[in-house]
Amino acid sequence: KEGAGQVALVGLPNVGKSQLVSALTQAGPQVADYPFTTQLPIPGMMEHENVQIQLVDLPAITAPEVSSWLPNIVKNADLLLIVVDLAQDPLGQLEATVEWLAKHRVAASNELKEPPAGMTHVKRALVVANKMDNEQARQKLGSLVSGCGSRFPVVTVSARHGNGLEQLRETVYNALDVVRVYTKPPGGKADFTEPSVVRRGSTVEDLAGTVHKDFARNLKYAQVWGSGKFDGQRVRRDYILQDGDIIELHI
Repeated sequence: KEGAGQVALVGLPNVGKSQLVSALTQAGPQVADYPFTTQLPIPGMMEHENVQIQLVDLPAITAPEVSSWLPNIVKNADLLLIVVDLAQDPLGQLEATVEWLAKHRVAASNELKEPPAGMTHVKRALVVANKMDNEQARQKLGSLVSGCGSRFPVVTVSARHGNGLEQLRETVYNALDVVRVYTKPPGGKADFTEPSVVRRGSTVEDLAGTVHKDFARNLKYAQVWGSGKFDGQRVRRDYILQDGDIIELHI
């Protein structure tokens, strides 16, 4: 895993996973019109503002000889993108993918926190409705959105033409449920080009531990800029970090 989170793309053959990863990252997965082009996982880094997010292009769930390792990558990912083709039967593709996940004891859900009976993992998921440029796409989009209900957010894109990609970047970042914070040395300036990315709900102590374990152990207090606080306000180690905070650690 690299970056702010690892996002795995899952789906049936020829839904456009490779083309989507190619459009969003500098990775170069093979893109073709025949099925099972992707045979191995191909990672690439997607940039959203000043944050890097790892996307992993995976073989189709029906590809031969992937059942021994593909589910493990899915289970380790922080977020799933279920990619469907709006030119075909998108709702049927979604259900087939959800069934495949359930077969491998993965519950795709944005509501559950603990695995239900018979499952070992719960994974947050977005549905990426690809090929929005197709003439019949809008007609089929309505049935897909209705079928998803409250289970999954739906983001529409055209990987081929680049439509909807910025909205997808933002939606993926928000779904990872992380916050960006910036550290600065006492009396120095913050580096806004490389934020520290931590899980939402993390504390100053958690942040200090990512710098060095001794920081967390010896931390006396921190000062914070942002979050509606007055500049340089002193906070304790249990202060919950907010997106955009500038933190100065004191040991």
